[in-house]
Amino acid sequence: MKLGEQTGEAIPTWKKLSLFALTWPILIDSVLRMMLGTADVFMLSRISDNVAGAVGLANEIIVFCILMFGFVGIGTSVAVTQYLGAGKKETASRISALAISLNVIFGLIVSLVLFVFSKQFMEMLNLDPAQIAIANKYMRFIGGFIWVEAVSYAVSSILRANGRTRDVMYVTFGVNVLHVAGNYLLIFGHMGFPEWGVTGAAVSTICSRIIGIIVLIILLYRRIPSPIRLKDYVSFDKQHMKTILGVGLPAAGEQIAWQSQYMMIMSFVNIIGQQALSAHIYVFNISMYFMALSTSIGIATEIIIGHMVGAGEKKAAYYRLLKSLRLSIVMTAVVVAITALFRFKLVGLFTDDPKIIAMGAGIFLISLVLEPGRVFNIVVINSLRAAGDAKFPVLMGVFSMWGVCVPLAYYLGVHLEWGLAGIWIAFTVDEWLRGLLMLARWKSGVWAKKSFVHPPVQEQPEATVSV
Repeated sequence: MKLGEQTGEAIPTWKKLSLFALTWPILIDSVLRMMLGTADVFMLSRISDNVAGAVGLANEIIVFCILMFGFVGIGTSVAVTQYLGAGKKETASRISALAISLNVIFGLIVSLVLFVFSKQFMEMLNLDPAQIAIANKYMRFIGGFIWVEAVSYAVSSILRANGRTRDVMYVTFGVNVLHVAGNYLLIFGHMGFPEWGVTGAAVSTICSRIIGIIVLIILLYRRIPSPIRLKDYVSFDKQHMKTILGVGLPAAGEQIAWQSQYMMIMSFVNIIGQQALSAHIYVFNISMYFMALSTSIGIATEIIIGHMVGAGEKKAAYYRLLKSLRLSIVMTAVVVAITALFRFKLVGLFTDDPKIIAMGAGIFLISLVLEPGRVFNIVVINSLRAAGDAKFPVLMGVFSMWGVCVPLAYYLGVHLEWGLAGIWIAFTVDEWLRGLLMLARWKSGVWAKKSFVHPPVQEQPEATVSV
């Protein structure tokens, strides 16, 4: 029996999904989400480079925590897409409720840790003592309410898995408008509001995110095909939990490996000096937008491949990934090349210091090689997870990041005194190595046996096609 006959639909769900229709809202949403952190750094840089650098580093820890919430979101997205692809809408909703409950619990724990130990985290990263007080104030505010972002991550993942990428985009747009307006009023004290500086940026961020999660929850109940019952939030079904964590925990391991090695390397940057830290923070905030396009294509491809795998269409999934990968490489390379032409002006938006501008502009040239390598990880890893093949990426990630990137960054950046350029060369080597390993895994076809939904047997993908 075909999937359409099982669900009463005319055609399988994956055939209703368009890569472009899914990608562009995710792209805009990704850009808007990154603007939340960038807006704080940019607007606080009007006060001083030291303030912007301190808040930028605090934001790195906050981003690390937000990505950690993603381990439930990633597992949920894969499970929901596969079950929807197999026509099992009620099961998809049960898993969605469990994911929200798990992230609420996890978010509250992380909020407590960040609030209590924020100063210790800053000290571990070798931050200048004068900047620790600034970063600590910001992170205690944001960290105390980070649980809101945990819930937002779970609900957004569920909506996207159901193909509702535009809804998430509209909410993120509204959150950004509120955030920027709040920054304008509370950082600088315009229109009669108090001039709170760093505290104002934190309060603006918290309030905008709370409003955003309220709207997301309302949309969740209006959009998903099978309603979530209240008892689903406290059922904690063992099989559903195993399904989520079976994909989510390896994904979390890969994220921990990346973020922890990044934090280690940030301590190397702090050793190089405050100007290197400021240059890195500014360029990294800009380069995050390079990743947005590839991330969007990767998530959209993940959604489609998850539905395909659930429906048993694994050969179609194989070729869908290769097509998406070629597209993301070309588009990312073009965007980075165009941006590099304006590298001095872009860094100059954040600072007037000529040394920081020159240092940052040099890093942009390295990004011409780095970003295409990063595409492999964003697009192929998402697709491997969508198929249920979650352990291989984390194993190869730990090997490359801690076995290659960290020692190479110290050797080039600190030992050979290549400075920030040496650090970014190490990033480049790591991204290319992991990208090629992930692509080899996909072409091997091993992932075709990893799905946890078992539709009728389909033809296995070929393993001889080149990108």
